[in-house]
Amino acid sequence: MFTDSHCHLNFPEFKDRMPEVLTAMREAQVTRALCICTTLEEFDDVHALAEQHPHLWATVGVHPDNEGVREPTLDDLLQRAALPKVVGIGETGLDYYRLNGRSVADMAWQRERYRVHIQAARQTGLPLVIHTRSSSDDTLAILREEGGVGQTDAARGVFHCFTETTEVARAALDLGFYLSFSGIITFKSAADLRDVVGFVPMDRLLIETDSPYLAPVPYRGKTNSPAYVPWVAKQVAELKGLSVESVAEATTANFLSLFDRVQAP
Repeated sequence: MFTDSHCHLNFPEFKDRMPEVLTAMREAQVTRALCICTTLEEFDDVHALAEQHPHLWATVGVHPDNEGVREPTLDDLLQRAALPKVVGIGETGLDYYRLNGRSVADMAWQRERYRVHIQAARQTGLPLVIHTRSSSDDTLAILREEGGVGQTDAARGVFHCFTETTEVARAALDLGFYLSFSGIITFKSAADLRDVVGFVPMDRLLIETDSPYLAPVPYRGKTNSPAYVPWVAKQVAELKGLSVESVAEATTANFLSLFDRVQAP
């Protein structure tokens, strides 16, 4: 019924807890989840989860915030993208939130890493999973430069855990991308973001947990889990004037349309 389009089940918070996590997913009617890779070093663990469980899938990528890790080459991404159960490229993008005394100009390494991921997505035809924080102008500009807008092999994908403005949402939609919303939309402080949810058409909207982070109300402050994604769907349903069941159906259909290597368990 429900699909969690972005989670990190290989993270330490879930160590030795997978049976519990999978049982909770089943009880919450969460029938599939996408396990997101954030470093090449962790890829084997992420991929193993997808290989071991028929309703889990994987991506390959290096998060923009990760420093001191193996820098991905185009060949690194292409080789791993060819493996079974790998259905996307990322998490990639830009993050200028923690510059730690550096300037935006100093973040050229992030922009180059992002370009490599876009190239891999175009060559494989797999969707990008894009992270953007305090960097939406550059995130969109590079996507326009590298993404082959209007071409048959143009990059496609999703802006995950979307927290930007309606204007950024419109720009992403104009590029053909989906937008995914997390438990943040249930937070009392997120009124502006709820307005963005109202703006995004249902046929371009995904839901996610980004677990173990950002647990939705009523679990805020606790370790998040794919089993909590129905609470995100509930908030979307209230904002859209729809049933939770119809939001589950629409967002799952959107997920399967975008991540078209995914097969039904």
